[in-house]
Amino acid sequence: MTGFGPIGFTAPWLLLALLALPLLWLLLRAVPPAPVRRRFPGVVLLLGLKDEASQAERTPWWLLLLRMLALAAAIIGFAGPVLNPEPISAAQNGPLVILEDGSWASAPGWPRRIERITRALSAAEAAGRPVALINLSDPPPAPPPFSRAEDIRATLPGVKPEPWEPAVDLVAAQILPAGRFETLWLSDGLDRASRAALQHAVTDRGPVNVWQPAAPVIALGTAAVDGTGLVLPVQASIPVSRTLDAVAFGLDPAGRERELAREVVSLEASTSAQIRFDLPPELRNRITRFELAGLRSAGAVSLTDDAQKRRKVALISPSTAREGLELLAPTHYLHQALAPSTDLIEATLSDALAVRPDVIILADIGAVAEADALSKWVDEGGLLIRFAGPRLAVAETAGDPLLPVPLRQGGRAVGGTMSWGEPRRIAAFPESSPFAGLAVPEEVTVREQVMAEPGPDLARHTIAALADGTPLVTRAAFGQGQIVLFHITANAEWSNLPLSGLFPQMLERLSVLSRPAAPAAEDLAGQIFTPLKRLDGFGALTPAEAAAGVPGAALAEGPPGPGLPPGLYRSEDRLLALNALPPGRQLAPAVWPAGVRLEDEATPRETSLAGPLLAAALAALLLDLLATLALSGRLRGARALALVALTLAVAPMDLRAEEGAMDIDRALAAAENVVLAYMPSGDAQVDDIARSGLYGLSQILTRRTTVEPSAPMAIDLEHDELALFTLIYWPVTETAPMPSPQGYAKLNRFLRSGGLILFDTRDADLAGLGSATGAGRRLQALAAPLDIPPLEPLPPDHVLTRTFYLLQAMPGRYDGPVWVEAAPPDAAQAEGMPFRNLNDGVSPVVIGGNDWASAWAVDQTGQPMFPVGRGSAGERQREIAWRFGVNLVMYVLTGNYKSDQVHVPALLERLGQ
Repeated sequence: MTGFGPIGFTAPWLLLALLALPLLWLLLRAVPPAPVRRRFPGVVLLLGLKDEASQAERTPWWLLLLRMLALAAAIIGFAGPVLNPEPISAAQNGPLVILEDGSWASAPGWPRRIERITRALSAAEAAGRPVALINLSDPPPAPPPFSRAEDIRATLPGVKPEPWEPAVDLVAAQILPAGRFETLWLSDGLDRASRAALQHAVTDRGPVNVWQPAAPVIALGTAAVDGTGLVLPVQASIPVSRTLDAVAFGLDPAGRERELAREVVSLEASTSAQIRFDLPPELRNRITRFELAGLRSAGAVSLTDDAQKRRKVALISPSTAREGLELLAPTHYLHQALAPSTDLIEATLSDALAVRPDVIILADIGAVAEADALSKWVDEGGLLIRFAGPRLAVAETAGDPLLPVPLRQGGRAVGGTMSWGEPRRIAAFPESSPFAGLAVPEEVTVREQVMAEPGPDLARHTIAALADGTPLVTRAAFGQGQIVLFHITANAEWSNLPLSGLFPQMLERLSVLSRPAAPAAEDLAGQIFTPLKRLDGFGALTPAEAAAGVPGAALAEGPPGPGLPPGLYRSEDRLLALNALPPGRQLAPAVWPAGVRLEDEATPRETSLAGPLLAAALAALLLDLLATLALSGRLRGARALALVALTLAVAPMDLRAEEGAMDIDRALAAAENVVLAYMPSGDAQVDDIARSGLYGLSQILTRRTTVEPSAPMAIDLEHDELALFTLIYWPVTETAPMPSPQGYAKLNRFLRSGGLILFDTRDADLAGLGSATGAGRRLQALAAPLDIPPLEPLPPDHVLTRTFYLLQAMPGRYDGPVWVEAAPPDAAQAEGMPFRNLNDGVSPVVIGGNDWASAWAVDQTGQPMFPVGRGSAGERQREIAWRFGVNLVMYVLTGNYKSDQVHVPALLERLGQ
């Protein structure tokens, strides 16, 4: 390609034809020849006659100019002009390596990154260049071989951002192919330790072009407890002035996740800020994660665990110490250990049970008055911790179900009946104990304790013992809960353990405390954590599929990576969160040397000018035809109008010839009426159900509304003009075919121009639209190249709940959650109004797994094809499914007009309020 400033030519030698234009001008001026003027006397006989056909004496100058311009446009068009051509290196015909950082910071602009890779692959395919694609966040075990560009393009739907960053110990020789090559590096915009060595390695192999986003990278840190609130740090890679909404999500009493709180954070030309959430303990403990609204990446999500939750702990003691003797109170040291990070409840046992605490601690309580109520509470999952003392030592405990082991009446003390020669030290904790890994100070001793009755199960229940083997702490399961007994007092009367730092550590291991700081490796030593949920690169939380356990020390040290993905991990009663942004990570922008060519979204794209120039040449020739006919007197009246109409009609048809034409009859059928369309799934049976479902919905719309849809159509993504369709129903199967890059471009234009796609995984949303089902995994792959905005579960005030019918649920054959585009941050609800004001921003996608087509489907006689539920309740669910379909079509046709506040009186009247 030869460039001339911002314009290049793929066939510049054709421009030599422009030198022939002066010769053409002379030829056109000579044809037709000028007439010779002769005087003839008989010409007077011709006076008054009218010549219908006329011939110009010479070609007008403006017509000559038009023809010259048409020919010049054709010559330049065939020369392949390109606006803003990408520079061509000496290795333009050699191999191309595409490096994609592929981290969580790449996720917000992922469709644009895929589009840039697609353009690079198209150029490589045209030049016949071999290509290798490497995701640095998921590097291959060995250097990948070079492949054909079209083969790499077929794998793009499976390429996705990872919820971690490239490893700091990335070795270039282990991932880069041998030999020289050109490199296209798609950077996520962040600097890291491994970048310099890798950049030096690819520079040695050939020229390097870097594409990175112009927008700053913004991420959330891990929330920390600050008094009665939670503080959430926000970081940006470069100073930025921007206002963001931080949203706290958690479970409501029904167990469904919803927004619990929202705070606004402003970055005022800075790279960091803090958000503070001051919430009641009950609400704060329900928080499962924080998100930055509008940012779709794992870095914009901060998961919470036990470190952010303040447990409710009830302290029950037999009496209150007298004034001045607080140090002798049975609960004094418990109060000192628990108060900084838990919500303490000091009341009677009956009052404490009424508020449903997480932990109940009985300090030297002999006989429990409310034994039945306490037993029920423990059986339902409560943790009961008991401390011994003089009262428990003399109490009759035989048959007490609220003790982990049977006790001997009386106690063992220095100088007592069963005396010790001297106080006993605590033995090292065994590996099976929850206290494993904790160091036992030498100065900690026990002077007196209550004794357990010997038995075959005593060793199994003992989780801490003295140096002579006698139990110090015993534990037993009770239903879904646990009972733990410290065989010493909670104060310093029998032991100095409550005075040591080991005491709060032991309580923490029993899940009594919620430590405000992240645990260190030594705190988690000896524990194995099982993955519960994983965070993907886009910030979605999905169930972990039979993943192997992770050592606690590795989980504390981090950082996240392929073997340690961000997510939630559990060990017995302890929950630990690993976020995409590890502690101590400071975001900084990537810095590239002067020899590297940089581009971003704002960089002008390479655009071919051949089409517009050839179209202009064709239009000029058509105008030349009309002008020639007009000058010759053959263009009059209706004939002139017909030719002009033909010119206007033929030109756009020629311009669109390269794109592949939609069948004219099919296009007319789709354009003349509302048509519900479905995307072929690759399964003939599923496609038949989709067609029958849309046919049944069309019948319902015809009977109940003024909308009378035509017969449903299957989408031909390669040839159909999607703008002609009202709604596209996309049933997702495990083998659903992936659209081509041209198909994805059409789908993105359809979504941006007001179209709506209903994705249906038909799996009852068992995976929460995650990767636990084949359909869920396929949906993630299908939707990755689409320009889909941030989503949220359908809020109760969404316009979709009232476009035609007033609905509370959106069921199909199943009744699961429905996801739509998240509302904008400024969508405030006015005081006294039942819903927010949403006059713009119609959701381009609706996603669920309720199998709507099966609920809508009817045969040719109008009878339902598939059962829904049982009996009248099932038919009622089918009716609600039909109403949802009606609301959905009305939503597409009318948008958000029902969110206008002028509808409030009518809606309130219909709601009976």
